[in-house]
Amino acid sequence: MNRAPALPACCTPLDADWPLPLVLPDLVLLGTHFNTAQLASDDFQRSAIEPPASIQRSVAKRQAEFLAGRVCARAALQALEGLDFIPAIGEDRAPVWPSHITGSITHSTGRAAAIVAKKSHWRGLGMDLENLLAPDRAERLAGEILTAPELQRMNAGRRDQLALLVTLTFSVKESVFKALYPIVRQRFYFEHAEVLEWSKKGEVRVRLLTDLSSEWRNGTELDAQFAVMDGQLLSLVSIKA
Repeated sequence: MNRAPALPACCTPLDADWPLPLVLPDLVLLGTHFNTAQLASDDFQRSAIEPPASIQRSVAKRQAEFLAGRVCARAALQALEGLDFIPAIGEDRAPVWPSHITGSITHSTGRAAAIVAKKSHWRGLGMDLENLLAPDRAERLAGEILTAPELQRMNAGRRDQLALLVTLTFSVKESVFKALYPIVRQRFYFEHAEVLEWSKKGEVRVRLLTDLSSEWRNGTELDAQFAVMDGQLLSLVSIKA
């Protein structure tokens, strides 16, 4: 058996902890912490990952987060079914997975993760990690992220939950896009989805506000889930086969 490539110096050992409230079957989720300051000049070579030209030209922060995300993705595919595969960056900037695999990669300050599954079990996966917004920034961004009904519910709710609500709405809509875009191949934006309700347990209900295909139409509802950990919010949208 071939020995797994070494971890880059900037990454901690991978963890398989499931931080979300609802444990799902037939998935592999792996994460790592990374430190841009510890990115070594030979980290890509050490971990046997060839950086695309756009990454080679980028700043250290972008290189570290790309590397951390791909390390997680490769290990997740290896754990799922023994695949030695590193997702490329597609023309649409999305990761390119094997044709029978659905997956998602995410990163935020110091943390990266990847989730994968066979399409025979899950049609779409969208995962997003965000730093929790500061209250004043959340208030400034709310109008760009929230629909009119979402803004009404925000203004009627508790002020101490405003930052969490805006961060949650942003992240869940990102996850909806990541889960559906590979299926519908059509771009859509914050105004095309609405968070209908969410609970402290981490359950979220989302509704589409536009037609994306004959199947995914205006009014279609999806379930999502989220968890808050160490000042960051992780959300996941999973679409069963």
